[in-house]
This record gives sequence, C-alpha cells and structure tokens, in this order.
Amino acid sequence: MSDCIQCGKHLTYNEIGAHKKFINRGSREFFCKGCLAAKMGITVEDIDRKIEQFKQQGCTLFV
Repeated sequence: MSDCIQCGKHLTYNEIGAHKKFINRGSREFFCKGCLAAKMGITVEDIDRKIEQFKQQGCTLFV
C-alpha cells in the first residue's frame, strides 16, 4: 500500500480509489481522505457518501 503524499498517513484501498476517481485515474501518488477533502473544499463525510454511491453503482475502485 501507499502513504498520503501530503501527511504520510497509511492509505486504505478506498482512499486510493477516491483519489483516482476524483483526481486522476492514472495517479501513482495519492491523498488520504482528509487531505483530499481539504484539497477539494468538501468534507470527509462527502467523500464517504460518494464512495458508497460509487460502490452501489459497481465501481471497481472501491471495496
């Protein structure tokens, strides 16, 4: 697994998926949900809601 490029936190599969979904699918470095939310000007809860929505739609970036 990877670590957040901003804060160094160990990343989960879904955090990597969120970065790929919201920033760039071809990324090799990733933000954790907290840093991604701050960068996008939204809350971590917003990201969690979108992850659940994408999972229900069958997106394979999330487990």
